[in-house]
Amino acid sequence: MAKRVGMEVAIAASEAVALCNIDMAAVYPITPQSHIAEHLSDIVADGRIDAEFVTVESEHSAISCVAGASATGARVYTATSSQGLMLMHEILPIVSAMRLPVVMGIANRAVSGPLNILNDHTDIMSQRDCGWVVLFVENGQEAVDLTIQSFKIAENKDVMLPTCVNIDGFQLTHMVEPVEFPDQKLVNKFLPPRKPYATLHPDKPVTMGTFAMGDIFPEVMKAKDEALKGAKKVVLDVFAEWKKMFGREYKLVETYKTEDAECVFVTMGSMGETAEVAVNELRKAGVAAGLVKIRLWRPFPFEEFRAAIGKAKLLMVMDRAIVHGGMGGPVSVEIKSALYGEKNPPAVHDYIMGLGGRDVAVDDFEAMAKKSLEAYRKGVEKDYEFYGVRG
Repeated sequence: MAKRVGMEVAIAASEAVALCNIDMAAVYPITPQSHIAEHLSDIVADGRIDAEFVTVESEHSAISCVAGASATGARVYTATSSQGLMLMHEILPIVSAMRLPVVMGIANRAVSGPLNILNDHTDIMSQRDCGWVVLFVENGQEAVDLTIQSFKIAENKDVMLPTCVNIDGFQLTHMVEPVEFPDQKLVNKFLPPRKPYATLHPDKPVTMGTFAMGDIFPEVMKAKDEALKGAKKVVLDVFAEWKKMFGREYKLVETYKTEDAECVFVTMGSMGETAEVAVNELRKAGVAAGLVKIRLWRPFPFEEFRAAIGKAKLLMVMDRAIVHGGMGGPVSVEIKSALYGEKNPPAVHDYIMGLGGRDVAVDDFEAMAKKSLEAYRKGVEKDYEFYGVRG
């Protein structure tokens, strides 16, 4: 039977990993991810799962270690945050090029400098083009469910790519929420043992990640790109199977009151629930507001996003990172690309908000909506702005 408990989300993520019958984990602790590392280490040390927990000296070593283990056919897991993810950067595109189905939890945190340990999305956005499947969660239940589903997505024979689950640091990782854990027998049925395509083994030597000249390198990049784009169908299939077995539905792009919305917020991560409350308040005030929440960041669900915004005339994108020297935040840039060439596309107003853990409350969402609607109705074009920033 499923078990429902109140639990810190970071610890719940570790419990979800334990349900997946992993063979090995290597996690170097870093705030606010440390509780994932610590609890997973305890689970292994207590003998609750038959797995190895490798103590490493850095995040670079952690990702290198799980990559090597994955190449031998093991089901592996790691986790990190912020500067730890930066230290992994050298290896991330290698893992995807070698088609290793590593699963990683990321407790999203601002990237230094200046030093900051609180939440935004600057860490994962710096790794946007490394060829990983990238998912965002909104609450603790989604952290559990999508962690389990990530192994099935990554290990699918048509994907064979690493997958990361983004869990907002502190705003989610350190919150205690009610979480339902699926029964182990059902998880075993949903996620059978990994069947690798090729493995490193002394009895049958193979070469992985070999040197590639220009006569083959572009083909490898194209193959990785095609596999990543094709992963969208697999994600949809996995979501559908999860709903059938466990009753909870997931979509690539979630919507809230968008059917008749004139203006629509766009969020990723934990801000979605705050935005929902703001939509309700705006509706009470007579503003036809709605909300679109992006669940799958890579591969970006272009078709699903265009369908989700409906007939909205104005999109207000909540970006938690900035493309310095560019055209605003990375989510806004992606959305403008998605709408390019569309007939009568909605206006896109980009707000850079919540950086470094800056609080964004319900009334802030309401203020952004009113500000954007006023500009839109006056025909004033808005590019992007740092919301609530002094000076």
